[in-house]
Amino acid sequence: MDATPAVRLDGVSKQFADSYAVHQLDLDIETGAFFSLLGPSGCGKTTTLRMIGGFSDPTEGAVLLGGEDVTALPPNKRNVNTVFQSYALFDHLSIADNVGFGLKRKGVDRAEIRRRVGEMLELIQLAGLADRKPGTLSGGQRQRVALARALVNRPAVLLLDEPLAALDLKLRRQMQVELKQIQREVGITFVFVTHDQDEALTMSDRIAVMNGGRIEQCGTPEDIYEHPATSFVASFMGTSNLMTGTYRGGEVTLEKGPALPVGSRSEIADGTAVSVSVRPEKIWLSDFEAGMSMLSGVIRETVYSGPTTTYLIELAPGVTLSVLEQNTDRARMEDRWCGGETVEFGWRPEHCLVLA
Repeated sequence: MDATPAVRLDGVSKQFADSYAVHQLDLDIETGAFFSLLGPSGCGKTTTLRMIGGFSDPTEGAVLLGGEDVTALPPNKRNVNTVFQSYALFDHLSIADNVGFGLKRKGVDRAEIRRRVGEMLELIQLAGLADRKPGTLSGGQRQRVALARALVNRPAVLLLDEPLAALDLKLRRQMQVELKQIQREVGITFVFVTHDQDEALTMSDRIAVMNGGRIEQCGTPEDIYEHPATSFVASFMGTSNLMTGTYRGGEVTLEKGPALPVGSRSEIADGTAVSVSVRPEKIWLSDFEAGMSMLSGVIRETVYSGPTTTYLIELAPGVTLSVLEQNTDRARMEDRWCGGETVEFGWRPEHCLVLA
């Protein structure tokens, strides 16, 4: 990848009245990466995207694209394009004319427009529908047309503001894979805004998790899921059993409940208030290994979800853990635990995250 970041945000803030939507944001996005801004509603991710695109001016700080300071430039002077959640296609134009609309406005030669539009329609697998109108297409097809219209201009950076949010779940998952494949083929930097953790994990090379206008953690999907840096990231990225207590001598005594064996943590001083996080899929209910941290509890609920079963296990009054098991041959319906049963469970010490 190019050493110069495709996007650099240098101390960028956006203030509305007395509050900050984005505060002192420093961020580098590598050229050619699929980069996601992830977080709950109101965390500042869309505001950040709008400042990159030039649709919103930062209160302070600088926006650089390819090393050039573009903070004062309007959207049409920046080498970026945007795909919004609403596809904003022209219903009276054909698919080919929708894709080539921007090129026509720029005065590109007709033959060149036909060639580039043809390439884009091949890329999104809609070459046979060039003469159709948007109203005759499915939601997924319209999303592809909007993507092709943005890509045909060959921007250095493509900004995508929750473009899959309006699709049903099955189509959304299909489009996640297709969108990532298209990004790899064209090699353009994608900056993708989403509040969906699974979507970000599936598609991204790197993810910035935002909260309250700041970045809590930035890293690869695996780093962020397996090694969350804060309690917020641990709880936001998928399901996590998050508990609070006090660390002392390889154990965390919960505020309500027993002491959890977490292993020696030399970086944490005895008496430190900590959060403990264990992912549901990291907890074992059978076939235990030597050296596991072992506990017992009472099954309070069993939730069957097709490929998996989730057990809600009461560790102590007010302390319930979620445990996820794959529904394999050894975990058949008749072998599942029922409500009221006492069970043993455990986890490997390295799967228990302790955050000071």
